[in-house]
Amino acid sequence: MHLKVKRIKRMKKYKRGFVAGFFDILHEGHIQILEQAKSQCEQLIVAVGTDEFMRIRKGRESVLSYDERVCIVSAIKYVDKVVPEIDLDKISAYKKYKFDVMFAGDDHENEEIYIKDTKLLKEKYGVDTIYIKRNDVSSTKIRERVCALKQGCDGKIDSV
Repeated sequence: MHLKVKRIKRMKKYKRGFVAGFFDILHEGHIQILEQAKSQCEQLIVAVGTDEFMRIRKGRESVLSYDERVCIVSAIKYVDKVVPEIDLDKISAYKKYKFDVMFAGDDHENEEIYIKDTKLLKEKYGVDTIYIKRNDVSSTKIRERVCALKQGCDGKIDSV
């Protein structure tokens, strides 16, 4: 006699989560944030910053195009849906995607726009904000390492 075992899917605290980023040079810190966010919600929506928004927010061009970044982020197992991020307006994002939790790296915790929007999201819509501790890896640091390596190389691709 075989007993049929029914697997019970563990309910997560949140139904729909939202996180935004540029994901220009994808690294382990991005993956860790996405993994931690997904562990707390049933569906994770990831907003990827457009090329134009990158120029406005960061003052530079992206290494990878928006379409390339969307392709890469879409392939990550923790990501359920990818949408464009065109600005920092999290209230507008909430109205469009109806999330019940927003995730962000803890480096944004003291940014005025995040403070204002997270307070309004909580008070008006009941949306929680969870700041996830970032590790010491950043796209900027990777970019700096590549530049330093390139300056010391003989110009051949395999040297970088």
